[in-house]
Amino acid sequence: MERITGLPRAEFAFPGPLRDLLVAAILDGSKTSTTGLVVAYEHEGEALPVSGERSVVVDSDDRPVAVIEVTDVRVVPLSDVDFAHVVDEGEGDASVAEWRANHESFWHSAEMREAMDDPEFTVDDSTLAVLQRFRLVADLRGA
Repeated sequence: MERITGLPRAEFAFPGPLRDLLVAAILDGSKTSTTGLVVAYEHEGEALPVSGERSVVVDSDDRPVAVIEVTDVRVVPLSDVDFAHVVDEGEGDASVAEWRANHESFWHSAEMREAMDDPEFTVDDSTLAVLQRFRLVADLRGA
């Protein structure tokens, strides 16, 4: 079994249906990339991910379900997110525009604005995004 003691947690979205969908996509191999915001990392006082780092993916019930390893990290303005990244996010978006609309809906949500301590938090073309690729190292569901 993959050793998980001491590994940082990887939380995708907020607990609930979206997290459940994203975690399922990681576990079935269709999600191999994700997007964060530099400003969110800064707000949380977290360092940006680095290739080779491993983390434990938790589900909506805060159970460890997988270990992933970062394979690539790029920081780009939102306007530079490419279709290959969109496809690898495994969320079914058919275009960069569709991906952007779905992600902006999340980033402009009440939950995100509360997490950012900014009731008017928004993103635009110049907002720096953290494009992270990863691989599934271990499925912990039967562990």
